[in-house]
Amino acid sequence: MALSEHTTDHLLEAESHLRAALKSAAMNEKPIVIHQLSRLISDIESIETFDALQDVIEEHTTKEP
Repeated sequence: MALSEHTTDHLLEAESHLRAALKSAAMNEKPIVIHQLSRLISDIESIETFDALQDVIEEHTTKEP
């Protein structure tokens, strides 16, 4: 089952805010903060990718031979 539009919208908004924070942090924060923000962005992108992959797997496992 694909992510709902509502959930996807919130994930995209969160990703946008994190990217803005990363931009600011690049100039003002310690490297560990930049690293952690990058990981959070990556995790959000992974949610979207994993959900699409899971849909493909479900499609193939529910098909009758």
